[in-house]
Amino acid sequence: MKNLLPPNWQFDTDQLPTATNDKWLLPPLVDLCARLREPGHQQHGTLKSEGNAARQNGFLHVVVPPDTQPVLENGSLLAGLRERAYHDAGIHLHVLGALTAGLAGEFPANMLGLKQGGAIGVTNARRSFANDDVLLRALEYAATFDIKVFFYPDEPSLSKNGVAHDGYIASYHGLAGIPWIAETVALAKQLLIVEETGVSAHFSQLTCKSSMDLIRWAKQRGLPITCDVAMHQLHLTDDALIGFNALAYVLPPLRSNTDQKALLEGLQDGTIDAICSHHEPLAKTAKQAPFAECQPGISTLDTFMALGCQLVRDGVLTAEQLVEKIAINPARIAGIESQWRNIGGAVLIDPNQAWQVTADTMHSAGKNSPFIGSTLVGRVNQIFFN
Repeated sequence: MKNLLPPNWQFDTDQLPTATNDKWLLPPLVDLCARLREPGHQQHGTLKSEGNAARQNGFLHVVVPPDTQPVLENGSLLAGLRERAYHDAGIHLHVLGALTAGLAGEFPANMLGLKQGGAIGVTNARRSFANDDVLLRALEYAATFDIKVFFYPDEPSLSKNGVAHDGYIASYHGLAGIPWIAETVALAKQLLIVEETGVSAHFSQLTCKSSMDLIRWAKQRGLPITCDVAMHQLHLTDDALIGFNALAYVLPPLRSNTDQKALLEGLQDGTIDAICSHHEPLAKTAKQAPFAECQPGISTLDTFMALGCQLVRDGVLTAEQLVEKIAINPARIAGIESQWRNIGGAVLIDPNQAWQVTADTMHSAGKNSPFIGSTLVGRVNQIFFN
């Protein structure tokens, strides 16, 4: 067995079954972005169904954005949500509050109240800002109270009509494209304002080569930033859309082979600090309309570990580096490292277990995965969570 637990970890290995040859023992995973569909979108999943999917796939700690119905902008409501997630599914929920009131982008939300209510940070998700002054004032507010800001870079004036990466595949299928500069224009602006305000920031779900260049530049300047990439962006490109495959329709979109290669390089050289699931379960009907009218999103919790094992088999990461990207670094970024260590626990992985992705083998209520029907290798065998 390969023991990948951090030093002085809270776990008694006597709990392990005797047959653990060729298996990996990991600390509980930490997901920096998953939508568990409550409150307001229970037709796609619930805290119970998606929380259970997270737990069964090794995630004990899950960070959720505030773009729910209602928007998570009231600190007094967060404790009840966290309690329900633990009671219904046995996971620890960590909430990002709204950066602007109602996520409308017009004026800052009550960030201090959100922090006092237990929010680990704030974000405007993929919603736009009325102008750059609003963004500047919001980040000044966050910096004043030492609140981390999470960004999902997107310039809506460049992306609002698009459904796929602006490239050959979109053109061939007659789909409206989203150029890579929709991400990098927003990212460049946000990095400059982070530098001006000194706020601690995390950039989530980056997708393109130019974003890697900008993050490297910012880190070289000593900006207080980190970033992540969604697991599916490391394994899929816009080629997955061929034939109008709506199961591969996600925002931000799957990019080109060149972008995917740059993400893998960024993962290897430390530019990318973490890998998130970007889990977005959807009801079956959400993917049955014509491609451009479908809802974007991929159900990813069930395939996450197999795809992580694939990165190790391909020599992109070592097993130890994978644990850093999916557990150690995410816990630090979310500001929950002390809680994560104190709770302890472990996940036993069989990196060589082949299994077929089907509706029956997925724990999530959302079966919207482009890997449906595929055989993947690597799966959680057992969890040891309190």
